[in-house]
Amino acid sequence: MSTLERPDATLIAASLTDPAAFAAVFDRHWAGIHRYCASRAPAAGEDLAAETFRIAFDDRAKYDSRYDDARPWLYGIATNLLRRWFRNAARPLTPLVSREAGFEDDALGRVEAAALGPALAAALATVASADRDALLLHAWADLTYTEIALATGVPVGTVRSRIHRARTLLRTHLERNHDERA
Repeated sequence: MSTLERPDATLIAASLTDPAAFAAVFDRHWAGIHRYCASRAPAAGEDLAAETFRIAFDDRAKYDSRYDDARPWLYGIATNLLRRWFRNAARPLTPLVSREAGFEDDALGRVEAAALGPALAAALATVASADRDALLLHAWADLTYTEIALATGVPVGTVRSRIHRARTLLRTHLERNHDERA
């Protein structure tokens, strides 16, 4: 079985005796973790993503090998680092504009996203950090509710509640903001 076919749990276990085996976990998940960190903290995204993998490497002996996929674990580390970074930086959220592949071809989408970006950032700033983290892990990292529960260490029902609460607050804030401008 090639390294690409081996589950993350197997690679992490192998890295305990052969640290180079962890490189496959890094290669497999770097892009997603980096995208998630950079979308939430553009100025520090690369550093936070690198720190995520440093912590994961240092703590690999603690990894729960019952889970083949390390994504929830890595996103949990990244989310904790982002939370600490925002707390220490005391900065407002950066306006969000999607950078997904193919987005450049959609001029109307770019204009709408640019117009919504500041309003969305302001709305996200009103959401409790735990609720915001759950929503962003779902929306940006494309994690399932179960994976978010693993990443954040809370039950799946709590994740569902947090995402619902965040969506409701965002909708209310954005509708109110739209009504005030109209």
